[in-house]
Amino acid sequence: MSAFANYPSLAGRPVVISGGASGIGASLVREFAAQGARVGFVDIARDQGEALAAELSAAGARVSFAHCDVTDIPDYQAAIAGFAEVHGDALVLVNNAAHDQRHEWMEMTPEYWDNRIAVNLKHAFFAIQAVAPGMIRAGGGSIINFGSISWMIMSPKIPVYETAKAAAHGMSRAMARELGKHNIRVNTLVPGWVMTERQLTHWVDDAANRQIDENQALAGRVQSEDLARMALFLGADDSRMISAQDFIVDGGWAHG
Repeated sequence: MSAFANYPSLAGRPVVISGGASGIGASLVREFAAQGARVGFVDIARDQGEALAAELSAAGARVSFAHCDVTDIPDYQAAIAGFAEVHGDALVLVNNAAHDQRHEWMEMTPEYWDNRIAVNLKHAFFAIQAVAPGMIRAGGGSIINFGSISWMIMSPKIPVYETAKAAAHGMSRAMARELGKHNIRVNTLVPGWVMTERQLTHWVDDAANRQIDENQALAGRVQSEDLARMALFLGADDSRMISAQDFIVDGGWAHG
């Protein structure tokens, strides 16, 4: 028996997840599928996405994958419509896709700025636009936007990423007001420094580990599953009266 919570309301519930092929996204796909949800996920990484969908489907989960660049809004919205044909209209949307590529503010060009905003913010708004009509017809739903503690703790070398992630918090509150009358709740899930393969490969060295140890209130490291389990709660009916809030999962580092 699992030591973690089971959410009966998620059984059979259609869920859409962006950036689901690896890292936090793959944990989101796995955890929602384990609850019996019908999961559709997109990612630009075709091979990883297809492999994850095949693995989970072989185990009996109801999972669909669409290869998609979320910055191509028409293609992304078409993928969401395709999931609706297979699983039904999404009642949970998890706007997870992002990319924290390092960059120098003095070297920024308008084109790179637009690209970073597209990767880290724009697609989330247009995914909401795509799923909201179905949620309205169903009488409710849950939208989970991923933020970041990076702008709270003033992380260096990612100013446009931080700008986009700070904006995600504002978008959640704005859309919570717009959609609340339809019983659609919108919240922000805020990761700390999560030990994904990407982070471990590129940035988690001895100095980073010292920084984590000095700043987290809790010992240990934040894992992808820790974010996914909070997403389960926000997607389930257990959170039915929670909206326009930030949920920080960072081991007790940032002050929201």
